[in-house]
Amino acid sequence: MQRQIARPRGSIRSALRAVMKHSVPKIVEATLIPTALFYAAWMLVGHWAGYVAALTWGFGALLRRVRRRERIPGVLVLALIGLTVRSALALATGSSFLYFAQPIVGTTLIAVLFLASALTTRPFVARLAGDFYPLTADIAARLAIKRLFRNLTILWAGVNLLNAAAGLSLLLTLPTAVYIPTKTVAALTITALGVVATVTWSIRVAHREGLVLTATA
Repeated sequence: MQRQIARPRGSIRSALRAVMKHSVPKIVEATLIPTALFYAAWMLVGHWAGYVAALTWGFGALLRRVRRRERIPGVLVLALIGLTVRSALALATGSSFLYFAQPIVGTTLIAVLFLASALTTRPFVARLAGDFYPLTADIAARLAIKRLFRNLTILWAGVNLLNAAAGLSLLLTLPTAVYIPTKTVAALTITALGVVATVTWSIRVAHREGLVLTATA
């Protein structure tokens, strides 16, 4: 019987679909919706209304999951912490510039934490993997998977540093009304490239570990 080797491209597409199905709703909930609400309230009412709108959505999403006893995604927790800190800083100082500058500093610090966690037995990607793709405990415990998590943690440290650099450049050169949508598009583009690299890398490791069917009789 002739063996037909499955095309890696198809496997990557399937994995991307699975990742998108599992993670996109969480990303939309944690980042895109509060950003859209902030921008709309900022333009229609003012920056104070923007802070309130974004915070209301974030804490509402958190409380909704608590009431339903659902798992709280790590991306939502991180986004809400960042949103709370930057809003409190902006309200305390009266500076909207700090509201936009704080995430850049925060993203840089996250990149440093990612790099530091890569030196531990459980890097950040291992902690957040469940938010993006379901993994069983035995698969997560494999040596090759642990090595993958460490390498991906370093990759995402780079993604965060690139996002921070892009955000700073745009903040210093664009007016606020243009900065918000431009920064959002830039961040989504950089993050999407990171996701594609992550899935491609993960598929290769999965093939080597025999976790993906690569041939049929």
